[in-house]
Amino acid sequence: MKYVCIIRYQIDPFQKDDFERRAEHLGTIIPRNGGHLVGYFMPHEGTNDVAWGLIGFDTLAQYETYRARLRDDADLTREDAMVKSKKLILREERNFVRLVDGTYNIPPG
Repeated sequence: MKYVCIIRYQIDPFQKDDFERRAEHLGTIIPRNGGHLVGYFMPHEGTNDVAWGLIGFDTLAQYETYRARLRDDADLTREDAMVKSKKLILREERNFVRLVDGTYNIPPG
């Protein structure tokens, strides 16, 4: 996993449970379509309306293939319809970062 797409979501803070359920559903959709799901992270303390999703890829071409496959995924289409109908996600931003060699998953100690 060389690249990570970091998705910042501004969510409706009164619908955090629904967003968490969506993230759990994406836990099957993302890997099935070729993404390495690092994880989804919910607000805990502090800001109550920002959540994060991290999805890894070996190459940017792999990301493009993943995005194309998502367009045809019926489960994601249903999820997206629910998000729109409930106005669950107010804003979404995507950023790509590249892993610095020798800095990933180093245990404490």
